[in-house]
Amino acid sequence: MARPDAVPETVPRLRQFLDEGLHGDMAWMAETAERRAAPRTLWPAARSVIMLGMNYGPDRDPLSGLGRKDRATISVYARNRDYHDLIKGKLKQVAGRFAARTGAEVKVFVDTAPLMEKPLAAAAGIGWQGKHTNLVSRDFGSWLFLGAILTDCELPADAAEIDHCGSCRACLDICPTAAFPAPYRLDARRCISYLTIENKGPIPREFRAAMGNRIYGCDDCLAVCPWNKFARVTSEAKLAARDDLDGPPLAEFAALDDAAFRARFSGSPVKRIGRDRFVRNVMIAIGNSGMTELRPTAMNLLDDAAPLVRGAAVWALGRLDPAAAREEKARRIGTETDQQVLEEWHDID
Repeated sequence: MARPDAVPETVPRLRQFLDEGLHGDMAWMAETAERRAAPRTLWPAARSVIMLGMNYGPDRDPLSGLGRKDRATISVYARNRDYHDLIKGKLKQVAGRFAARTGAEVKVFVDTAPLMEKPLAAAAGIGWQGKHTNLVSRDFGSWLFLGAILTDCELPADAAEIDHCGSCRACLDICPTAAFPAPYRLDARRCISYLTIENKGPIPREFRAAMGNRIYGCDDCLAVCPWNKFARVTSEAKLAARDDLDGPPLAEFAALDDAAFRARFSGSPVKRIGRDRFVRNVMIAIGNSGMTELRPTAMNLLDDAAPLVRGAAVWALGRLDPAAAREEKARRIGTETDQQVLEEWHDID
């Protein structure tokens, strides 16, 4: 439990983050900055913040799939049900029982509200924000979803957790795109999670090779944390990886049209990025695979209706078969009308 005003230092930190543009295209962060300053801006009657964590620990090393070049790697948290719905339901149960016993007013929040969950969770003693800016727990490592219950009931605050990172730099050093300009600071514009999920345009060329086969999110900085030696496999079946999302074939995902994509990812957080962004990511992974047998997959998507997908397919073909890409360039460049796709063709030598 923490007081609503327990983390005043988050206000200048957030302002610096936004002023430096490290949030990239996530305009909603700037738009809600004032409300993020303190929980009482969301609800003036709030007197206490009850923070809860839910373990989503994987049953195997999340990095083990990065070497399977013809397969996709999806972030651990997105391999089953959308955690927002799951956790909100459980929070409402807890909050309802608390309200019934105390007569207090309550409100529940899970991630989508402008609330600084990680600093509040640290203030409440659940863990501390590591050098990768995510919460780390001595009991669950890096694998905790967070939720909050605000109440107008005055409750005794718990002691804040202290930082146990020490001199360790594992999370900083493993980042494929050097997204941490300094410990405890993240440049979202370089983060693979941001690039594959929040970024709506083409993946910047400088980061494509570093993406490898990561098509939705990235777990590298979480997975290498030494505190994961105390982590436990989640006991929530709806958070355990679905078989069809545990290293699925890239070619299979590349063939999804909009209807098939929606059906495949119904109830999944992956659905929120839409088919075009998703297949864009898949094509980058195919281009990184080095597997010439995936060349027909890239060729098929050169005629996709979405310029975002066509552009990624051009890049993938150029990586897998430069000669075939040059032939296609000569045949198609006079008919392509989208400027970004034309730039991809012009980049083919």
